[in-house]
Amino acid sequence: MARERLIVIGGVAAGLSAASEARRRNPSLEIRVYEAGPDISYSACGLPYFVGGQVREAGSLRVHTPEFFRSERNIDVLTNHEAVELSAHRRCVTVLAPGGAAPDEVPYDHLVLSTGARPARPDLHGLDLGGVFHVHSLQSTLALKRHLDSGQARRAVIVGGGYIGLEMAEALKAAGLSVVLLDRSPRLFEAVDEELVEVIRQELVRGGVEVFTGAPVAALAGDAQGRVRRVHSEQGSFEADCVVLATGARPRTKLAEEAGLQLGAGGAVAVNEYMETSAAGVFAAGDCADTLNLVSGRRTYVPLGTTANKQGRVAGENAAGGRARFPGVVGTAVVKVFDLEVARTGLSRREAEECGYRTAEATIRAAARARYLGGRDILVKLVADRATGRLLGAQMVGPEGVAKRIDVLAAALHARMTAEQVYQLDLSYAPPFSAVWDPILIAARQLLHALKGR
Repeated sequence: MARERLIVIGGVAAGLSAASEARRRNPSLEIRVYEAGPDISYSACGLPYFVGGQVREAGSLRVHTPEFFRSERNIDVLTNHEAVELSAHRRCVTVLAPGGAAPDEVPYDHLVLSTGARPARPDLHGLDLGGVFHVHSLQSTLALKRHLDSGQARRAVIVGGGYIGLEMAEALKAAGLSVVLLDRSPRLFEAVDEELVEVIRQELVRGGVEVFTGAPVAALAGDAQGRVRRVHSEQGSFEADCVVLATGARPRTKLAEEAGLQLGAGGAVAVNEYMETSAAGVFAAGDCADTLNLVSGRRTYVPLGTTANKQGRVAGENAAGGRARFPGVVGTAVVKVFDLEVARTGLSRREAEECGYRTAEATIRAAARARYLGGRDILVKLVADRATGRLLGAQMVGPEGVAKRIDVLAAALHARMTAEQVYQLDLSYAPPFSAVWDPILIAARQLLHALKGR
């Protein structure tokens, strides 16, 4: 009798989490992972730090090899194998192996789609010039690093002011380049509200980055050798011998869409809490799948490594016969901008109001730890539902004490706590770590005043 077969398409965060969890659940299951590229199991979130030199070797970002999965977990991982067609009703996938071999039609009993995301490609003249890069995979980042190490790049332009754009601004400055950041939006970094944006902008300028908002790029211009030399935008024309496109990510869903699977939020594959798609026996996880925002109650698209790994584990367990759940996310994220930590969770004021909430908010500055021990101020903003007092979101920025404090408020969002309940939290205190009144508690008290109209 043939063993049941699980096919996983995609071999980075979600895919290998799914395969590993399926193996734990069912030791006798045949598990095969197809990865279109040459790399598996690496830290995509560490790529900017490799560009900036904090990570010396690309190999440090690699976690496991295909040989590890074969020998240690009995999982067959095949790189440079591209899945080009999925037939959900026949339960088979067509795979192209390297070297020009004929397409192979592989049957499956269960399938996990973890095809990830692709970089959003703006409609611009000059994108194919030499010196233009995305930072979305290990190979694309290696290409950028080779360009930087060649000594040909002195002036960089970053297109996009989101998470990757902010991280790459610091990375390219650390690599010794002059840096211009162009964001088409009227304001920088729309993941947070206006109060925090100005602090971020000032830090970028302090770090030597020229920042232009309301600056959509019109075209890239090159020289006779086909290398990028200038970026034209509505805020001016800028010299460049290196351009990094940080214009966001889109779910990679071509395979699912052509197979007739239902798409959901953000154009990602629609899944339920069990990571099941609209096709029997097919699960999806990671940057190609949608999820539920636990604060708004709406479906959303959140391409983050934390979400991908959790969704992958749920998909893998259920593909192997389990019934695990992934309830959703509250949208927690953090980014380093030179000496600042910038974090957010839940809904911003704008997002909350778009969901129909009448909001109350409070923004405070307070020391992250005792000032007599060198404590410096952080900015904390909280947003609540005026009707119920329920916390809806939080944002923080500051030079210390931000990245992990946001997790307290993420936990409060999961628990659907009110501003009053947040204010009553028994948080730790010692002068090296916090003031006697933690910034979270100060902000919660101010939020209570706002809710009461004081």
